[in-house]
Amino acid sequence: MFEIFMVAMWLGLVFNAAPGAVFSESLRRGIRGGFCPAFAVQVGSLVGDAVWAVLGLAGVGALFAVPALRVPLTVTGCLLLAWLGAAGLRDALARKVAYPTAEPYDNEDRKAMAVGAGMSLANPWNVVYWSGAAGGVGPVLGSSGTTELGVFFAGFMASSMLWCLISALLIMMLRRALPSVAVRALEACCGVSLLVFAILQLCRLM
Repeated sequence: MFEIFMVAMWLGLVFNAAPGAVFSESLRRGIRGGFCPAFAVQVGSLVGDAVWAVLGLAGVGALFAVPALRVPLTVTGCLLLAWLGAAGLRDALARKVAYPTAEPYDNEDRKAMAVGAGMSLANPWNVVYWSGAAGGVGPVLGSSGTTELGVFFAGFMASSMLWCLISALLIMMLRRALPSVAVRALEACCGVSLLVFAILQLCRLM
């Protein structure tokens, strides 16, 4: 069980620490709002990842190879990324940098969490990843499956939550260290990166 848990912890760290659109959006929101919105995006994404993990480990990932499911979902994800990228560029061009006082679970945090979940759920390639992971961890899980799978899932979620905390804390520290000009420049970079991710995701359909 310990080996399964540690494998899941390592897999969760590798999966979540890889730079991508979710981190760009966390950085974009956290650089102005601090820890809470950055953490909310990460947790929302983790909810979506958990859904894909369950589907992938359950062996239904092949369904999302069907164009009738994969194409609309991917296009939706591209539109969401493009909208977020445009919002990042818009905020970067604003005259003043506003630092809202974010309270836990306020409206902005709920929106950030919903955005994070939407970014993850609108990326059908996540279930492809988990379908491959199911085959890769099969020898470790053993033949009995149910208990071992639960331990594996718990290890992945624990590692992912830990990364959410670390990532949001780093963004909060960066926010406090940067002047407003640098914040605007970083927001612009995040906006551009989200637009690039939207284009790259769309290219995968071609």
